Amino acid sequence: MRILHTMLRVRDLEASKAFYCDVLGMKLLRQKDYPDGKFTLAFVGYGSEADSAVIELTHNWERDHYDLGDAFGHIALGVEDIYRTCSELTARGGKVVRQPGPMQHGSTVIAFLEDPDGYKIELIQKSASPQTAEEVAMARAGNS
Repeated sequence: MRILHTMLRVRDLEASKAFYCDVLGMKLLRQKDYPDGKFTLAFVGYGSEADSAVIELTHNWERDHYDLGDAFGHIALGVEDIYRTCSELTARGGKVVRQPGPMQHGSTVIAFLEDPDGYKIELIQKSASPQTAEEVAMARAGNS
């Protein structure tokens, strides 16, 4: 088994595609309208669906609001230089809601962005050691 995709319901498909493609640098892999069901699916990612997990953006045509709830946390992306990446993402219109810095109760450097619907995107400095990654998982379990 492997993870194929994560689905996010979005209010404005064009704004969401712009965020994931233009700001985060993903590619639109495919998109299809389903007129009988009144929805559109758009798949975005950094690699092909055959090789990597992607994000499915679901736009229900007659829905303009969703409650995000408190169960879903975030999507995490590994980056080589978190400070440069945050600067570049901000220049492309990204909304950084937690500036880069060490995580609380650990040493891994993280930052958070927010997409147009309020979903959180965590950036993690890739140089984390296995123990630091464990610290991240423990902190998330207790503090998120």
